[in-house]
Amino acid sequence: MIARTGGVIQSLFIAGDWGTTRLRLALCDGAAILDRKDGPGIGALTVSAEATFLSLIMDWRRIHGDLPAYLCGMVGSRNGWHEAPYAVCPADPRSLRGSALRFAVDGLDVAIVPGLTCSNPLGAPDVMRGEESQILGAILLHPALSRGKHLLALPGTHTKWVALEDGSVQRFMTTPTGEFFALLRAHSQLTKAAPDTQPATPAGFVQGMARGRETRGRAGLLQTLFETRTRQLIDGMKAEDAVGFLSGLLIGGDVDGALDCFGKPRLVHLIGDPALAALYAEALAGAGVANEKLDGGDCAFAGLRAIFER
Repeated sequence: MIARTGGVIQSLFIAGDWGTTRLRLALCDGAAILDRKDGPGIGALTVSAEATFLSLIMDWRRIHGDLPAYLCGMVGSRNGWHEAPYAVCPADPRSLRGSALRFAVDGLDVAIVPGLTCSNPLGAPDVMRGEESQILGAILLHPALSRGKHLLALPGTHTKWVALEDGSVQRFMTTPTGEFFALLRAHSQLTKAAPDTQPATPAGFVQGMARGRETRGRAGLLQTLFETRTRQLIDGMKAEDAVGFLSGLLIGGDVDGALDCFGKPRLVHLIGDPALAALYAEALAGAGVANEKLDGGDCAFAGLRAIFER
């Protein structure tokens, strides 16, 4: 059930979630995480990916020797360490394990989980990297996801909506909701009066979400976005509430659009950062859909463990 090295059962391994902005490493003993380390993302490297990785795990190697490493995320992109070609949907845990890119570096065995590609519900090509390991981990931690049809949402810079059937990813859709919010927040006039670090207030978020639903069918997102500015100028909306209003418009629109594309289920499984997942949960509740929240970090490491153990 566990990997073998030279006939000896090996339960220790290194798991790494290596995205564009951040590297999260874990020293794992089966399901237990013994130690953690953080490092720069692929987009923030000052030396090579290989040198960065080896320097971070130096202490672990000194104590435990050469351990196998399993990585996911942008580390497998064409701008990463080594490019791991996308696996084509439908994709299940077995196909993900079989498509992992494996290589050796400085005496270490390294595997990079491939991303996924599909034709999304609108008939356009779509891709993901890193989220596939979170999905695999979610199935491991919650076996009910391996049976029947489920809709998953992985909120983030590029939010993923995923149709899962009997544990297999059938198709998915990406919405750049987080990136769009960051761009408008930093480079538009919509929330200029609010400090750069001002979080989205709950009251503003609810108002923005409600306004998006109120105008749906009569106007699109572009027709309502400028209200973020004019409600401050004319209606006296506080600058901090305007940040929430903008977030509510975007996340509410993301949720409603995804439900149009995939159909309205009874339940959506949210995988990701708890704070962001809470906003999506509120938007889903407004659409009459229940949710179950799963921690994205836990799911990512569980997905890498599933590949290691098999």
